[in-house]
Amino acid sequence: MGTAPADPPHRAQEVEQGVLEQIRPTPALLARVAAARDHLVERGTQAARERNFPLVRCLVAGSAARGTFLADRIDLDFFLLFPPDLQRSELERMGLELGAALLTDTETRYAEHPYRRGWFDGFQVDAVPGYAITDSSRPQTAVDRTPFHQAYLSARETPALVDQIRLTKQFLRALGVYGSEARRGGCSGYLVELLVLRFGSLQGLLTAARGWRLPVRLLSRPDVAPRAPEDVALLLDDPVDPARNVATALTARNLATLILGAGAYLDDPDPAWFAAKTVPPPSCEEGLKQIHARSTHVGALVLPRPALVDDILYPQLHKAERAMADEAKRLGFAVLGTSSAAGEGELILLLEVEHAERPAVRVHDGPPAGIDRVSAFLEKWSAPEAPVMQGPYVTEDGRLAVDARREHRRLEPLLTAALGQLPIGRDLRASLAEGTRVQPLAELPDSPQLREALGDLLGKRLPWKPARN
Repeated sequence: MGTAPADPPHRAQEVEQGVLEQIRPTPALLARVAAARDHLVERGTQAARERNFPLVRCLVAGSAARGTFLADRIDLDFFLLFPPDLQRSELERMGLELGAALLTDTETRYAEHPYRRGWFDGFQVDAVPGYAITDSSRPQTAVDRTPFHQAYLSARETPALVDQIRLTKQFLRALGVYGSEARRGGCSGYLVELLVLRFGSLQGLLTAARGWRLPVRLLSRPDVAPRAPEDVALLLDDPVDPARNVATALTARNLATLILGAGAYLDDPDPAWFAAKTVPPPSCEEGLKQIHARSTHVGALVLPRPALVDDILYPQLHKAERAMADEAKRLGFAVLGTSSAAGEGELILLLEVEHAERPAVRVHDGPPAGIDRVSAFLEKWSAPEAPVMQGPYVTEDGRLAVDARREHRRLEPLLTAALGQLPIGRDLRASLAEGTRVQPLAELPDSPQLREALGDLLGKRLPWKPARN
């Protein structure tokens, strides 16, 4: 007699133990990270003292400080904290100077304010200035709460919980919902650690998540409501600042993917759930073939990329997608989907509609019978030059109407004419130049950003399901 298959909970434990052995950092790697962390703090303190900079403290925080990083994904978040009364311009100047002095191969990057990215003792480091505040509910920059997050989690995370955090990060990474940057709209590392802390393990989180319904509310203090839009997908208060929602970046689409994936994994645990399933995006030629098979039409808008970081650029890109789709619907096109992508020099927005042209006819409603405006309507639409294909006639509800002939029918010229009035974001509007127009997809040359946009438009699928050809 054969051995009965393991039930899902026991099978999940076996799977997760095997995955942990692959993603858990080795003792040697943990020791290297700890040594680099201590060395960086020592060097940062010394460099500030040599320059007479009023640095209050510096620290490495985040996953590198708590050991919750994955073996193949390590960087150090290094924070240079200055007195709260230091002018912002001086904060930025001193932070950039210290970053340049400490790191090699540096580049200046931008978030809320500029910071340095470079290398130190073999690890990539982001050296970010901030303020050494004493009240975590009153930050002056977006990173000022970081020491409080570090203290809160470090006091609560056991080695067993750290393993569960690593598992959860890898699971979400494979689903494509890990990373809070605007481009992705997923779970931040801090959010993941709070969720695992709350539910005790990956399985505990997934067991809870499979029963969630959007929007999800996980408030620890019902008397304090975090500041967040009403339509936010997940509301989870920050333990060091209950008025802040930790999950603001998480989109409804990504949270729904997590909910569905949670149930599917618990029903059928397998190591494949922890391996990202990437599908190469189609070339322009392949995309055109798919569109032909779908009997649809895709219009494209290409703009020069403004000098913006992704976290500022992508919200404007997504806003532009919605604006183009809304205008196309208003014009009478049936919209099937949108996508966008940003390359180093240009942006591409795609809009898929059922047909490239609107019907030649449109119904133009007139007044009901018996009112004064009837005569004027009949005079206008009975004239020989009126663009009438049928009518005037009386509708079922007793109104006059005509079937009028449309003069402009194609998607691209109509959207091009409306570009200047669309709410596409201030920086993208500034990129509109004379001659900018919406083009048919077939007119665009192949490029990495076009392939990325086509992949998003034509490659929609559940991450754990195989792609359809």
